[in-house]
Amino acid sequence: MNKISIIFHHIFRYIWNGLFVISYPVLATFGLLFVGVTYVFSALSKLLTRLRPESNETEEVYDGSWKILPNTNNLIEAKVHKQIMFGPACFQLRRKDGVPSVLEDHIFGGKVKFIEEGVLLEKWRTTDSKDLPDFDICLYDPDSDKLNALTNIKCFDWHLSEREENELMFKWFDGTQGGEVKVAL
Repeated sequence: MNKISIIFHHIFRYIWNGLFVISYPVLATFGLLFVGVTYVFSALSKLLTRLRPESNETEEVYDGSWKILPNTNNLIEAKVHKQIMFGPACFQLRRKDGVPSVLEDHIFGGKVKFIEEGVLLEKWRTTDSKDLPDFDICLYDPDSDKLNALTNIKCFDWHLSEREENELMFKWFDGTQGGEVKVAL
């Protein structure tokens, strides 16, 4: 190299090193602030989670024993049949009073909703994870021990949105699209 290029090389090297020495504390401070802000928001999130009231709507049973299913007025017991990886569990159901029931012949999801006419349950058609979600929303009448299929839904995110005289309106959302299903009782 000639002398001029060596001089320019040394000048630019000193400028580059100077920029690095000046900017390093700024970059390190930014990194520390970022970690600190993340820690503060994490602590705030934990605090707010503890302040949230307990909800009885979605309790899940995961051990192998029979337990009373939440929101069933001590009528139905559940036992885990299968836990879908990265998904919900399916249950075997039976009546707590010991009466043989049509419930024992099927596999159900964890959503249970009491209405005047009976109990809304999701009866799974299959437990094979590649075919899920595929289930019927059924109305179980505990007095006559009948299970009446109301509609078929192919997503886990559904709820009873409206109720009119003899009709129920279910809303569902599968992550990309949603819909409504109106069924007659």
